[in-house]
Amino acid sequence: MTGGLLVVGDVVTDVVARHRGPLAPATDTAAEIRTVPGGAGANAACWAARAGCADVRILGRTGRAEAAWHEERLRRAGVRPLLVPDPAAPTATVVSLVDTATGERTFLTDSGAVWRMAPADWNPVFLDGIGHLHLSGYLFFADSSRELALAAARSALEAGVPVSLDPASAGFLAEWGTDRFLDAAEGVEVLLPNADEARLLTGRAEPVDAAAELSHRFPLVAMTLGAAGALVAAAGEIVAKVPAPRATAVDSTGAGDAFTGGFLAARLTGAEPSEAAAAGCRTGAEAVTVVGGRPPVRD
Repeated sequence: MTGGLLVVGDVVTDVVARHRGPLAPATDTAAEIRTVPGGAGANAACWAARAGCADVRILGRTGRAEAAWHEERLRRAGVRPLLVPDPAAPTATVVSLVDTATGERTFLTDSGAVWRMAPADWNPVFLDGIGHLHLSGYLFFADSSRELALAAARSALEAGVPVSLDPASAGFLAEWGTDRFLDAAEGVEVLLPNADEARLLTGRAEPVDAAAELSHRFPLVAMTLGAAGALVAAAGEIVAKVPAPRATAVDSTGAGDAFTGGFLAARLTGAEPSEAAAAGCRTGAEAVTVVGGRPPVRD
């Protein structure tokens, strides 16, 4: 593949609360709280730029009040923002509860302006100079944003631009329906699930079985396994098992997005799937060492 990367997805304000040990019900739990830019789509775009992709763009929708702040943060990360300020809805907000003892996180999500993305936000000219289109699965869980994602995918496929998709959320997948998701994802070339999402989409308990089954439907599947690395599957077979570099996790928020960004940046340079998965594992390992879902940038 050649050309740039266009991400169509979510731009989010993350409120990250890092606490140690169990939350104390009905009283106070001490925490370190920060407000940072996030969103699965925006995070992946920023990590792709971090990994060396020179032309990364993101189409997203934010609240009008926060649009300038998000644009500035994306530009500083090396991403060209194509943001639509929403006149009525606020920017999507995620409260991320991070247990510092384990690095694991739990999300509370208000999708805000993300789910108000609409086909009118799309223009095929966005594909000029683009070698790959990536869709955030969060768009699939509301009618309007799903139609926008499908319109972008149709334009890309008609232009011969390959499309990838991150299923995004096992919780939202279960609520919306896996069969509906798989039908909507028809034509996607690369699926980038984590193990929980892959199990849910296939009903297979073992990650290797789930990845292999998904690769009958999608030509290439790159599944993240957290600290265990990643699996790559094609044509019903596991073609690579890639270890993750060792890292001391402080916040796992955005690790999967970082894998996606590193993977796609590598593929755009012509890397084989196993090499791209190794690149994704490196960016994922870096991501867990920082607070929030984006690579660090200078103030």
